[in-house]
Amino acid sequence: MELNVSENLNEKQKLAVKHTEGPLLIIAGPGSGKTRVITQRIAHLIEHCDVKPWQIVAMTFTNKAAREMKDRLETLFSGEEQHRINASTFHSFCAMLLRREAEFLSLNQDYSILDDTDQISLLKRVMDEVGIDPNQWKVRSIQSAISNAKSKLMTASAFRAGKNSYFEEIVDRVFTRYEELVSQSNAVDFDDLIMNTNILFQNHPEVLEKYQSRYLHVMVDEFQDTNLAQYQIAQQLAGLHKNLCVVGDPDQSIYSWRNADITNILSFKKDYPDATEISLEQNYRSTKTILAAAQKVISPNQNRVDKDLWTQNDEGSPIIIAEAYDEFEEARITLNEIQNLIDAGICKPDEIAIMFRVNAQSRVLEEACLKSGVSYQLIGGIRFYQRQEVKDIVSYLRLLNNFNDDASLARIINIPQRSIGKTTLSKLSEQATAGGCSLWDQIELVVNQTNGDKSTSFLNKRSLNSVQVFYSLMKEIYDESKDLDLQSKMDLVIERTGYRNYLQNMEHGEERIQNLNELRESSADFSSIEDEEGLDPLTIFLERVSLISDVDHLDDHVNSITMITLHQAKGLEYKAVFIVGMEEGLLPHSRSLEHPEQMEEERRLCYVGLTRAHSRLYLMRAFRRGFRGNYEPSVPSRFLMDIPSKLTLNKGGNITQRDSKILKKTVSAQKSIFATETKSPYEEYKERIRQKKINSSKKQNDYNAGDKVVHDVFGEGVVVDVKAIPSDFELTIAFKDGLGIKKLLLQLAPIKKLNNK
Repeated sequence: MELNVSENLNEKQKLAVKHTEGPLLIIAGPGSGKTRVITQRIAHLIEHCDVKPWQIVAMTFTNKAAREMKDRLETLFSGEEQHRINASTFHSFCAMLLRREAEFLSLNQDYSILDDTDQISLLKRVMDEVGIDPNQWKVRSIQSAISNAKSKLMTASAFRAGKNSYFEEIVDRVFTRYEELVSQSNAVDFDDLIMNTNILFQNHPEVLEKYQSRYLHVMVDEFQDTNLAQYQIAQQLAGLHKNLCVVGDPDQSIYSWRNADITNILSFKKDYPDATEISLEQNYRSTKTILAAAQKVISPNQNRVDKDLWTQNDEGSPIIIAEAYDEFEEARITLNEIQNLIDAGICKPDEIAIMFRVNAQSRVLEEACLKSGVSYQLIGGIRFYQRQEVKDIVSYLRLLNNFNDDASLARIINIPQRSIGKTTLSKLSEQATAGGCSLWDQIELVVNQTNGDKSTSFLNKRSLNSVQVFYSLMKEIYDESKDLDLQSKMDLVIERTGYRNYLQNMEHGEERIQNLNELRESSADFSSIEDEEGLDPLTIFLERVSLISDVDHLDDHVNSITMITLHQAKGLEYKAVFIVGMEEGLLPHSRSLEHPEQMEEERRLCYVGLTRAHSRLYLMRAFRRGFRGNYEPSVPSRFLMDIPSKLTLNKGGNITQRDSKILKKTVSAQKSIFATETKSPYEEYKERIRQKKINSSKKQNDYNAGDKVVHDVFGEGVVVDVKAIPSDFELTIAFKDGLGIKKLLLQLAPIKKLNNK
């Protein structure tokens, strides 16, 4: 059956679908149907341009996006054609390619992929080896520096040649040894997948030519999120036929902390002067009101491509801006409104999302959900494959697949307990380092030594016996598992290691065992899988597990509200969206206040949040927030100032004249902030509050229960209670107009008495 690619497409989308020769840049605004365009373009190439499915590679950034692409293609083609289209994430594509071409690198096909936990564990080991104090130099900072270097295609030796600070000297010492250990373990981390693919292409042009010949068309989704190394892979793959199609939106570039480079999309036409540019500007998702507000928020940014987003959707409801007293009241108001939406039949729970800037904001919201009985799923908590019991069994399986995997061996060598403590493991590591071998090779060396050999003298008799027992156990499991399917291998590991009994004696043991049952079920599809490269099902399963991200755990079939960070929300959409914490220092984040590039990214982050909403949008803020140990008055986010009042409805307080002055001062002073090292107006405002608390003499309390007062933000109210606290008085005030009861500090509260007669 011939496909009609023009069906249900607007004119710009048709142009993008039917452009099949040469480089193409598609600027796709939020909700503009870019996934439909990509899949229809693939269909058009196959149906009308005589392109075979396996001659197309389409890369994106999440497994969820790749899966959605494949699902849509499945409705257009037979199963065989659909499965032969290479639609995957960058990391999955590179993992596949490296396994195919492992012979050209110092890797075996069964190499391990280190996840974040493994990488941190290995970095800590290296820091201990080279004598770097983890209290002085944070492992996360070193990890970030190494990742940043690799995203720029810098090896440890290249980094060493360009170092120019003491911190980079510290990183160099760790980087060099870390790279040695990773290679020694027959392993790669996420950044290595991308960098090693580039190295493979550069050092072996015959390999590059093979893939250039195979792939007639290269497509990259979410192009604004690519880094230098990823962009270079796309360019090299498309080097022969020049059919590189990139799809993205500079206004949604929010991953610079993951080394994404916005200049890739901004400079694409400089790299490809003959490229065609098509802007998808019709939004199918949001109301006119939401879209107008989003465009007002993003328009001040300089690093962007102008586009005129529009929609045929209705005007819709006004955007609700609500102020609570603190984060606890913010959570209560949010959950009450969610319950109202559900009770009124306006939204189902799975059509509602609460979004926030940082994960720490979820705690109060989770507590409010539990108290109100609202079912929720939290994205970005402890991921299933990072749960202790799941990670342990996966580590056993990784070790069976690759005995040189030091990170996995170190994790499970004493789980369940085998009297192989940290001291024994440390001694084994020292010997392995001295001998230039993996931990497993060192253990094998120790076990195979004759009695009395001095090479085993670093272990006492009890430790040596425990190591021998562990070695024998793993060899027996390996031998017995050779002819077993994946599920049976997992069962063998769980039973022979005594892990099930180990869990039964732990807190929440039954729940942990259920997690292992779920892990077992998740492996069922891999037990009989046939891989064209001849890879073992276990190798394929472990690769998939390593490359799973937070958003992949989002269950679209659970009737619960979603709690998610703004970063993780990109690519998702909901009927109703609540963005909490719309305050200076939080959104935008305090780290961005003195850096123009970071401030632009914070604005893009807010834009992404706004454009996730279909018809209902709530922007929540708190008058005071106990965050990171502080509990001080907050300043409303500058992004609220960008939204015209005609698009909003204020509930529970609004941006007062006092707030407006502070905000205007903050924003107008931004250029001078960026040019100097002085504190931002926001920081100065907080400092004045702190000094006022410290230096000013305590106000004489002349407030009593029953006094009528007026507050600059909350309006009129009645004092319910007065309580003396250290250095101040706490007033409990009942405010009118449904604002409820709030507790305020006399020293800070902008209140005054009314005529109480």
